[in-house]
Amino acid sequence: MKFLFIIVIAYVLGSVNFSIIIFKFLGRDDPRLSFSGNAGTTNVYRLAGPAWAAAVLILDVGRAVLVALIAVYALTPGQVPWAGLALVIGNRYPCFHGFQGGKGVANYLGFSAVITPAGAAVSALAWVAVYLLKREPFIASFAMILALAAGTIIVENFHPWAIAGTLAAVLFIIYNHRKNFIEYKKNKEKSAEVKQEED
Repeated sequence: MKFLFIIVIAYVLGSVNFSIIIFKFLGRDDPRLSFSGNAGTTNVYRLAGPAWAAAVLILDVGRAVLVALIAVYALTPGQVPWAGLALVIGNRYPCFHGFQGGKGVANYLGFSAVITPAGAAVSALAWVAVYLLKREPFIASFAMILALAAGTIIVENFHPWAIAGTLAAVLFIIYNHRKNFIEYKKNKEKSAEVKQEED
């Protein structure tokens, strides 16, 4: 019962989407109506600039840290990563915002940073390195998520349930980026066609 209670709390807290709330407060259009249609940090950056994007990122990470602290205190090691999954699901399908939210990257970062601070540091470096190489935020995010997942699994001593919960969260976040994959592939194909025409 305690496990289910924490899972529900994680989902409900994850369902509070700060970018949507901030845009309403500012009297601006819903961030889900522009660009990627995502209510996350990257789209906020495109629509409102770095200051508001940073604010959303801090709020998302802070909320995730709170959920992680609750989970670590109340749950067994094998159960903790499942609270992270519930948090990310809440962020992606928020009950307060028509079940259409962000993609969960910032929330997963904040949650995992509590469990594996070293993994969070490595993940930040991984994000920067991959972004400089590929210039695609979503690809850099995958490098970050994989580093966080590896750190979590190591800290949880390779507990089978911890591994399962961690992998479920990672796969869910990757699935949330399927549109990015499609757009990236289309852009690569267009670039290849242009290059062939020029040659």
